Amino acid sequence: MEAPLRVGLAGLGTVGSAVAGMLLRTRDKLAVRAGRPIDLVAVASKDPPRDQSLDLSQIRTADPVALAKGSGIDVFVELMGGSGDPAKAAVEAALGIGRPVVTANKALIAKHGTPLIKLAEKNNAAFNFEAAVGGGIPVIKTLREGLGGAEISRVYGILNGTCNYILTQMQKEGRSFEDCLKEAQKLGYAEADPTFDIGGFDTAHKIAILASLAFGAEVDADAVYVEGIQSITLADLEAADDLGYRVKLLGVAVKTETGVEQRVHPTMVPKGSVIGEIDGVTNAVAINSDALDLTLVGPGAGGAATASAVVADLVDLASGRRVAPFGRGAAKLTKAVRAPMLEHEGGYYVRLAAVDKPGTAATIAGRMAEQGISLESIVQHRRDKKKSSDAPAPVVLITYGTNEDAMRNALNAIKKDGVLAENPQVIRIEKN
Repeated sequence: MEAPLRVGLAGLGTVGSAVAGMLLRTRDKLAVRAGRPIDLVAVASKDPPRDQSLDLSQIRTADPVALAKGSGIDVFVELMGGSGDPAKAAVEAALGIGRPVVTANKALIAKHGTPLIKLAEKNNAAFNFEAAVGGGIPVIKTLREGLGGAEISRVYGILNGTCNYILTQMQKEGRSFEDCLKEAQKLGYAEADPTFDIGGFDTAHKIAILASLAFGAEVDADAVYVEGIQSITLADLEAADDLGYRVKLLGVAVKTETGVEQRVHPTMVPKGSVIGEIDGVTNAVAINSDALDLTLVGPGAGGAATASAVVADLVDLASGRRVAPFGRGAAKLTKAVRAPMLEHEGGYYVRLAAVDKPGTAATIAGRMAEQGISLESIVQHRRDKKKSSDAPAPVVLITYGTNEDAMRNALNAIKKDGVLAENPQVIRIEKN
């Protein structure tokens, strides 16, 4: 049997501890799969391992950069997280000397992916990041290696388990966003500061990576339009249910006639669709192409799921399997034209708190018509009996396909007409 692949690991949080434990526990099985042993020989972490049962005292060091470029390891695994140092410096140190890197760091790849793969290519170093998107779902390998000559037109899905858990609990238990967020934090699904998740930024990093893989373009995280789920209310979820939809936070990348459209926002998807039925912390990614449509479903977070993807990358390296990080050489990655969000086309859900006075409904319908927006349905819900008779009346509109610019112009005009008691709630509709 060949000499072992010697692994240096930086970061011993939830994922790092899980990777260390998996390498130690399954060494013999991995050796059979890879054709050679995979040995954890050094770790770098400022804190003890999250998994207190791991005894790594004999192989610990303190400096991830020193570990990345030092002797005695064959591959550097970065699991510290963050788009800046020390993660960036350590990865650059390893790639700079031609050492293979495996990482789960979506923020690093979303912000610095293109220069990092150029550095890797310059120094003939492998750069693997299956665990950066979708946890245990092999979506990166699928996009990079599994679809042959298929021309991909759209990739989209549920890419953040925290948001999906919150929306699922709100829907099923009739509880507020704030209450479900607190529960998610208590269960460890959400951080003490949950902004990165609920604000949509985590999903934005992931969809930027998937867009690059799908369309052969340089990673362009700045092109992603981002909305979070903070504004979603029980009223929206109940209205969606009545209309045959579920509300999910989706990351969507679409190749359009005007360029590549990348967006993250709460979205209504049909009940009964695969994406619509994904509950809890589960992730799902759908890929549409000229050859086939494919949906991948699985655990999108957690130590074990993400560790399995990291270890899968190590098995590829140990067995000699190597593919360009984004499926093609850096020189062949294009600079995708950004499709402006104002040109996005689709259906819309609009919830209005309409002032109860003559002509309000006509004003709303008239402003929509001025922008060429056709209404599929309009529903006026009963007021809450606990509120006064002059309280705003909730009105829900579903539009046929229109564009973002027309919708914003119509709503701005309605607001100026003074017939709304609060800002409109707008949720885009994504068809299968």
